[in-house]
Amino acid sequence: MPEISSSKPYRIGRSKTGLGLFATQKIKKGTKIIRYFGPLLDSKNKKHDDIDNKYLFEINNRWTIDGSTRKNIARYVNHACRPNAESDVNSRKRKVIIRAIKTIQPGEEINYDYGTDYFKIFLKPIGCKCDHCEKKRAKKRAEERAEKRRLKLKAEKKAAKKASKKAEKDARKAGKAKAAPTKANKRNPLGTAKANAHARGTGKPTRTKASRTKPLARVQPKNASKNASKNPAKSATRAKRAS
Repeated sequence: MPEISSSKPYRIGRSKTGLGLFATQKIKKGTKIIRYFGPLLDSKNKKHDDIDNKYLFEINNRWTIDGSTRKNIARYVNHACRPNAESDVNSRKRKVIIRAIKTIQPGEEINYDYGTDYFKIFLKPIGCKCDHCEKKRAKKRAEERAEKRRLKLKAEKKAAKKASKKAEKDARKAGKAKAAPTKANKRNPLGTAKANAHARGTGKPTRTKASRTKPLARVQPKNASKNASKNPAKSATRAKRAS
């Protein structure tokens, strides 16, 4: 790891993606932080065209900086989708400067946007680990967990409602079965009386009002009242015989 002068407002430190560059003092917005440098590669040179690494910084269609050398401390500045710095490219001088686009506090990591091409080739396949993307993923995971809990609670409520309806239905069926008369009672209304009698141990059904008969009225002979007025003794004898 290269040494950095104490007068510089940054240091190399451990980051989420490996090593990163961190501010050691307050860096104001617009301040030139560090230069990105290395050998210049010419796209017209076949040997240069064969060089490939993740520290290549393209200035224009012809010139590219190979920043893989360890002396290039700017190579430790990581990518961020919501950066606090930017790359200021001077195509004529073939120079790149990392400049602060907002005030950077001591201890804060310095970062800039590497661009769409670099993101698609190197970062998208493994997932960007900048703070912005980490927060987005954390928020998405929290929303997914909340949605799972919501669906689980909904399913539980639905199951409880279904069970409650089933219990009510079973209770209604049980009530109807208890209230309905048996087939034997439908055929013979006295079946209930017989059952009660057997339950009491008498073996005989109790007599209902419908089964009781009234005593027959005694028939008096014709002209009984007339004869009784004429001859009371004969009338009494005839009444006895009739009875």
